[in-house]
Amino acid sequence: MMKKMSIPTSKASLVLFLCQIISALDVPLDSKLLEELSQPPTITQQSPKDYIVDPRENIVIQCEAKGKPPPSFSWTRNGTHFDIDKDAQVTMKPNSGTLVVNIMNGGKAEAYEGVYQCTARNERGAAISNNIVIRPSRSPLWTKEKLEPNHVREGDSLVLHCRPPVGLPPPIIFWMDNAFQRLPQSERVSQGLNGDLYFSNVQPEDTREDYICYARFNHTQTIQQKQPISVKVFSMDSLNDTIAANLSDTDIYGAKPVTERQPVLLTPTGSTSTKVELRGNVLLLECIAAGLPTPVIRWIKEGGELPANRTFFENFKKTLKIIDVSEADSGNYKCIARNTLGSVHHVISVTVKAAPYWITAPRNLVLSPGEDGTLICRANGNPKPSISWLANGVPIAIAPEDPSRKVDGDTIIFSQVQERSSAVYQCNASNEYGYLLANAFVNVLAEPPRILTPANKLYQVIADSPALLDCAYFGSPKPEIEWFKGVKGSILRGNEYVFHDNGTLEIPVAQKNSAGTYTCVARNELGKIQNEVQLEIKDPTMIIKQPEYKVIQRYGQVSFECIIKHDSTLLPTVTWLKDNDELPDDERFLVGKDNLTIMNVTDKDDGTYTCIVNTTLDSVSASAVLTVVAAPPTPAIIYARPNPPFDLELTGQLERSIDLSWIPGDENNSPIINFVIEYEDALHEPGVWHYQTEVPGTQTTAQLKLSPYVNYSFRVIAVNRIGRSQPSEPSEQYLTKSASPDENPANVQGIGSEPDNLVITWEPLKGFQSNGPGLQYKVSWRQKDVDDEWTSVIVANVSKYIVSGTPTFVPYEVKVQALNDLGYAPEPSEVIGHSGEDLPMVAPGNVQVHVINSTLAKVHWDPVPLKTVRGHLQGYKVYYWKVQSLSRRSRRHIEKKILTFRGNKTFGMLPGLEPYSSYKLNVRVVNGKGEGPASPDKVFNTPEGVPSSPSFLKITNPTLDSLTLEWGSPTHPNGVLTSYTLKFQPINNTHELGPLVEIKIPANESSLILKNLNYSTRYKFYFNAQTSVGSGSQITEEAVTIMDEGYSEILFATSPVMHTVRPTFYKVQPLYPRIRNVTTAAAETYANISWEYEGPDHANFYVEYGVAGSKEDWKKEIVNGSRSFFVLKGLTPGTAYKVRVGAEGLSGFRSSEDVFETGPAMASRQVDIATQGWFIGLMCAVALLILILLIVCFIRRNKGGKYPVKEKEDAHADPEIQPMKEDDGTFGEYSDAEDHKPLKKGSRTPSDRTVKKEDSDDSLVDYGEGVNGQFNEDGSFIGQYSGKKEKEPAEGNESSEAPSPVNAMNSFV
Repeated sequence: MMKKMSIPTSKASLVLFLCQIISALDVPLDSKLLEELSQPPTITQQSPKDYIVDPRENIVIQCEAKGKPPPSFSWTRNGTHFDIDKDAQVTMKPNSGTLVVNIMNGGKAEAYEGVYQCTARNERGAAISNNIVIRPSRSPLWTKEKLEPNHVREGDSLVLHCRPPVGLPPPIIFWMDNAFQRLPQSERVSQGLNGDLYFSNVQPEDTREDYICYARFNHTQTIQQKQPISVKVFSMDSLNDTIAANLSDTDIYGAKPVTERQPVLLTPTGSTSTKVELRGNVLLLECIAAGLPTPVIRWIKEGGELPANRTFFENFKKTLKIIDVSEADSGNYKCIARNTLGSVHHVISVTVKAAPYWITAPRNLVLSPGEDGTLICRANGNPKPSISWLANGVPIAIAPEDPSRKVDGDTIIFSQVQERSSAVYQCNASNEYGYLLANAFVNVLAEPPRILTPANKLYQVIADSPALLDCAYFGSPKPEIEWFKGVKGSILRGNEYVFHDNGTLEIPVAQKNSAGTYTCVARNELGKIQNEVQLEIKDPTMIIKQPEYKVIQRYGQVSFECIIKHDSTLLPTVTWLKDNDELPDDERFLVGKDNLTIMNVTDKDDGTYTCIVNTTLDSVSASAVLTVVAAPPTPAIIYARPNPPFDLELTGQLERSIDLSWIPGDENNSPIINFVIEYEDALHEPGVWHYQTEVPGTQTTAQLKLSPYVNYSFRVIAVNRIGRSQPSEPSEQYLTKSASPDENPANVQGIGSEPDNLVITWEPLKGFQSNGPGLQYKVSWRQKDVDDEWTSVIVANVSKYIVSGTPTFVPYEVKVQALNDLGYAPEPSEVIGHSGEDLPMVAPGNVQVHVINSTLAKVHWDPVPLKTVRGHLQGYKVYYWKVQSLSRRSRRHIEKKILTFRGNKTFGMLPGLEPYSSYKLNVRVVNGKGEGPASPDKVFNTPEGVPSSPSFLKITNPTLDSLTLEWGSPTHPNGVLTSYTLKFQPINNTHELGPLVEIKIPANESSLILKNLNYSTRYKFYFNAQTSVGSGSQITEEAVTIMDEGYSEILFATSPVMHTVRPTFYKVQPLYPRIRNVTTAAAETYANISWEYEGPDHANFYVEYGVAGSKEDWKKEIVNGSRSFFVLKGLTPGTAYKVRVGAEGLSGFRSSEDVFETGPAMASRQVDIATQGWFIGLMCAVALLILILLIVCFIRRNKGGKYPVKEKEDAHADPEIQPMKEDDGTFGEYSDAEDHKPLKKGSRTPSDRTVKKEDSDDSLVDYGEGVNGQFNEDGSFIGQYSGKKEKEPAEGNESSEAPSPVNAMNSFV
């Protein structure tokens, strides 16, 4: 028996020794290193063991593996080799073991049912997948059955059976009516776990003919429907009415009323039943009872309590649900159904079994030739699982022999391994409820040393702080590491340095003389390598003048100083906080270089202000309190801090308590709010005062709690609204006796700093908490979920202990107990920590990119297995960068961008991409140690987008009728340019825009000459570029054609800086027709309408008008001739009208609308102006003036003879200007703009131009003189005619005439 006990002990020692060796050979996740090292296959992804597939879709059986060299794949089906080359429907993905069965192209899913297993093999071993059972899902139809109506008496129980067809996986059952509405459920009516609908008692409202049971098969997305079930409930009232109708008056009739019934269980039946559930599953127990009134269900566990936080009640407490069950949940569960008439119960005996689960799964081994190691495979279950080993997928009993290998139950021991010992081992743990299969490889490597830390890496630390210089390395056997300072320095040794197992050199207290060059040397029997790093020591940042406590009266001003001193090579940033939060967003707070000033202080400004100084290497802070008080009401009352208390006395001395009393000082007109009591420990911290407690200001005594082994003295401080008093004089000293510690260290943590250690830290007890001399700590640890004993050490009064040689990132139970010379503190609580993290081992796989648009893409990846993360999963990082533009094909400096996605996220969006470009990306997993290897670079292209605006638009060489346009291609074409679009329109002198002209220009053009433009006219140009996607943003310019007739037109000219390619000529079409400047002058019942016209001659105009805002049709009036005015009559006074002008024969050609309002109606009773005095005086003055003029004319006529004006007019009559006939009021002829021929002598009123007053409402005889009459500002006409001679020189803009329609048209011709 003793001999058997000694074997596990020796094995434990061997395991501990080998774990230290194994951890020394952990392979760093350096991408270059991983590419060079050989590695047996590792299964990284596989389909689930029980794989139910959709028979309508292709079957994808996943099997992914990694290894060096890359592994090859093979499959077995139902235990025999599966030759996929002989099955045309089955293919294997390239560089993968994943099988794709083409069901959608003629294959039958049923033909591929079976058990599949994948093998990944390379020259160093073979890994195998789980047995993957493929079964197609089934959703059979409901069997046809004839359902009889259910006739039930009110109050009776009823069960409507669903009996769904057996599907794979089982369907989800629910009850609905014909309107596809779920049937309401309650304590009385509910659905059981088997899908049946149970009525504890039926009511008349339960009568209906559409109780329908539905079965939803989620895998195939189908729903099957049972035939509707009819339920007819007969109430007692209706039954009595039926009986009464069939009996005579003399008969006695009547049915019994609804009788109440005590509970009866509908399910389960009997008084007891059994239930078996597996560990980790959800336990569902059900009890449904009939009865009237409706019974209430209650659950209990015999001999125990229902598990807290895992117990839930569903279906109106008819279902007991316990999640994540374990063996401890086995037992008898009793459901009790009770109503007012009694109760019934049922006992369900629950047994929890367990499929195998891991205690210690085998882990990969990386060994050097000649080293030893072990693979441990421990699993538990109920019943206890059996353990079997395989080597490269073959049972180890028939596998090729390896002299270095020995199998001992759940452990394989390796000794003196050689490179040929590399293999993949499989551990199979199985019982009747399932199995576990784990692959673990043994990889024997012989590698010379390599240093992975970059050469000449620069480290910067603050003086008197620790410095950690990295020397990450790898080699097999594990290299020895040595450090040197300087180029020819001696090897570093001594207590001033700490040498970590991972190669890091720690200088606990770095001084100025610690700066310099450090050399790391790694050597093993296969070689030697060295690397240099640089260390710089910086001066610490200090606050040499800290903010001070301030008391300020309300509405005053206060300033806090914060003057700092820092290393000249570091850039500090100063931040101010109020009460540990940001300063209020208030302009009263002024932050200067060395101070904070608060203007116009209010009560809200009361608080603690903190100055924080940060550099890239350190941070310091200092705080001060601001107290805001009210201004004194009168100068006579002085408010101040209270005077200090005095005459302190200690009484009632005990081991753990004492009484303190004092006499308050003067409160100085502000009542004392409280007293603060402080203590000094002269034994441990002499001169340092600590807060003890505080009591109300009305109290002058206090009982103080004491700690052992403290030499106490006390003082008291009084506090009022103004502030704190000076401390009182200290009391006499009192020394308490020693005792064992009362408490253990707080904030115990276990966090590894390296992959092979566990750093246990805690907050040490303060001096007075030690309770006696000789304070020490008992540090204990053990690996969680492993049947190991606690390992303990006793350390001095420190705050850290490092456990070396731990596996990477495994949970540990940790506890720290205080002790002194008198004994131990109480048993401490345990905390869970983890050994050190290491960089993740694998890269995310199956990286896919979906381009959403030209600037946005979505990237997907498969999550890495958690066991390969080797640390706390923090998220994934996506590195992406632009390779080149697809339009320019020119490479540029690659600027990689990084997006981080927190947690176990498997997709992310990439915004801000450039259109029509080629990108690459990769994905890496991140843990607390750093980033894992990158996935293979994924290339994707963004589609074309719209281009940016042309780089410039320049307009040169203006002539009378042409402009030259030159432009530059877009800075960012974002695709292949297809063309340019030029749009332009004239602008008149009132800044109105003319018609828009659009021109398409080939993409290879860079200049253009526009011909046939109007002279002396401003044009606005809009210019943009197009790709196949659409038009980009436009650039605009304005230019003016010249008006000098003597200008010599230059069709094309070049300069030394201009392109010499001859530009394209484009002839602009004349811009017509157009009606503009529609104006109105309105009176009470009429309105004068005028307009300007540009376009072909002899246009026939019409005027349309209507009431503004009305939906009535427009009224139309025809304008006689081609004149540009019209009078609307018969209008309603005080009414708003809309008006527009159009031209006959020009489809859709109208002016814009104008709105005017007629004047209000005049009053019927008016004052007679002839009786007004001012009018009589005015008439007399006019008569006198006419008399004087007549006298003057008479005198001049007698002196000068006949006045010659009339004769001159008759002799030199201007044919362009003819007088108006006096007999009929018609106008004389006028010359057209293009016809300057004089009229025949005497031809004054040709018949074709005569308009009679009685025949037309358009005559202007009653309103003005002249054909081209215009309205002035008060609504009257101004006579105008275009009577210029043909050869009269143009006067430019100096003419005072209003523009005629002809002249207006010339501005656009």
